This record gives sequence, C-alpha cells and structure tokens, in this order.
Amino acid sequence: MKQPTPPPEPEDHGFRPPRIRGARRNAEGAVSPLGFEAPRAENPAAPAAEDTANPAAPAAENTAPAADDTSFLEHRQRLFSLAYRMFGAVAEAEDVVQEVYLRWALADRGEITNPEAWLTTVTVNLCRTQLVSARARRETYVGQWLPEPVPTGAGALGPLGTVEERESVSLAVLTAMERLSPIERAVFVLREAFGYPHAEIARMLDLTEANTQQIFHRAGQRVRTGKQRYVVSAEHARTMIEKFLQAASTGDVGGLRELLADDVVSVADGGGRVVAAKIPVVGGDVVARYLSNLRRFLTPTARFEFCEINGDVGLVLFQDEVVAGVLVFDFDDAGSIAAVRTVVNPIKLGAVTL
Repeated sequence: MKQPTPPPEPEDHGFRPPRIRGARRNAEGAVSPLGFEAPRAENPAAPAAEDTANPAAPAAENTAPAADDTSFLEHRQRLFSLAYRMFGAVAEAEDVVQEVYLRWALADRGEITNPEAWLTTVTVNLCRTQLVSARARRETYVGQWLPEPVPTGAGALGPLGTVEERESVSLAVLTAMERLSPIERAVFVLREAFGYPHAEIARMLDLTEANTQQIFHRAGQRVRTGKQRYVVSAEHARTMIEKFLQAASTGDVGGLRELLADDVVSVADGGGRVVAAKIPVVGGDVVARYLSNLRRFLTPTARFEFCEINGDVGLVLFQDEVVAGVLVFDFDDAGSIAAVRTVVNPIKLGAVTL
C-alpha cells in the first residue's frame, strides 16, 4: 500500500464540489444553464402566483417562468448547503434545490420582497416534508448509516472558517442529528449553522419565537449527547493519520493501539453493497485488531490521499484509481484517535470526484 501523498492547499486539492445534476434539455432542446429543466407554462401542476405567501405549498395554476434567475444563482450554493445539512445526503439535497428552482421560476417576483428569505423558507420546509420519507428509508438500511462525505476544501458547503461552521457539517454532528425530528433539525440547522435569529426562524417555520428557542435548546442537548469531539490542529491530525496508515498497512496491532483512545469507536457504512462491520466496533484493543485486518481488502495498487472532508482532515481511498472509500477521524482531549468513520458504500461516494 502506498503512503498518502502530501495534502495540497485547500483551494487546489483537485476535488470538485458536488454538482447540481447535469444540464437537462427542455422540450425545445435548449439546455438550462442552471442544470435544471425549467417548467413550461402549460404545466398544470406548477405553483400559482397567489400561493407565494406560503411558498412551500404546491398550487393548482402557474405563471410563465421569469427570465431573471440571478437571485437564485446567487443563493444556490447556500441552499444546497442548507439542504445537505438537513439530509446528510447529496442526491436528496440536490433534488430539493431543483424543486426550489422550479417554484422560483414560476413565482410572481412582484410578490417576493426578500429573495433570500423566500428561497430559504421554501428550502427548509421542503426538507422538513421529505425528511419523513428519508428517515423511513434509513430504518431499513443495511448496517450502519453515515452521512455522504463531501470534499469541502473548495467551499462546496459554504464558508467553514469557524469551529462552529466546521462542526455543523462534520460527519459526527450530521450523524448525531439523526436523533432529531424534522422540526428540531430545521431549527437547529437554521440557528446553529446559519445564525438566523429566532424571530426569523419562527417566521420561516410558522412557529412562535418561544417555540423555536425551546426546540433549539432541546435539539442541542440531543445532538451533544455522548462523547465530546475535540478540535486538534490540522498538523496533528495529519501526523496521527499518517502513523495510523503506516500501522494499518503493515498489520501492526501494537502500533495502532498506541494511537487509539481506550474508548475508540469504529463505524463503517457499506450499505450492504461492500463488506463492512454492521455494528460499531468499540474499545482500543478490539478496534486495533479489527483495523489491522483491513489491508486484506486492498488491491496492490491501493492508495490514500489526504482531503478535507466535511470540514475535517480525512482520507480518500483509491482502488485501481477508482474512489472506493472515505475515512474521517475524531480526536479526544489527549489527541488520540477517538473515532474512525469509514464510508465505502459506492452509492455515497459520488461527490468525491477528481
């Protein structure tokens, strides 16, 4: 197994942010520059202009789509980052953003005084509705469910300049948010990740301000239940991960054990498509033995590359030059590895592209 290549600068790491699905052709053969197929005026299912006071609700009639999509384009990345935080899934987030565009294209712009607020309200309420079915699907998921990893060095999920912003997209926090109801998740994301005041959140979600404050407090407690994550420098993380790879690639159980916290947890998501532990592996000795055997599943040309994944230093595994997995690490207050999260389900690796 080759050792990892040195980590490039974030803006030049070679990974592209997840794309809204490729440009689609309309009935006349024109390609939408947004990557979305704009609805035609005769579509009876499009939302009516008079329903823009409640933009998340479907309507019976439509108006012709407006030509000016500047406001949508300005906010598209932000809408995607909001939807991704709600789902922890790229495809579902892209689907919501596409639906938001369809409603925006047919809305009466004269009724919209604040495009950002309108677009955000539509997005978060669509996410709330679709989270119900998404959660039902996850109940039948094979093995452990982890969020889809997204390379963030190029800004795919928006600015991540603060600890709080990075935490809001970390695999650890996104996994913990699975404990929340759709309304709790909406309030938590809008407040914690985007800093909206409670009064604005209440307006978006049709709640009272007191309700949003109570929901946010409760959601925060539920998300932070369990082991605390500690922030370590990128240099320390890379050093520990390099040692981890060296020990794992040679089957050095003792070397691995020295790097792991006593209560370390290893969680792997194969989705039933790739061999992976179906339950978390817990404890320093057990995890060290478990991880030392993973080299048996690697091809002779397997290699790892450092990459910023969901705001954290992570590794991308290539098997025969194809992205085959992503590993992300948590650390404890002593700097030891406290958690290893591995995503090898190929369905979840689409955003990790060269």
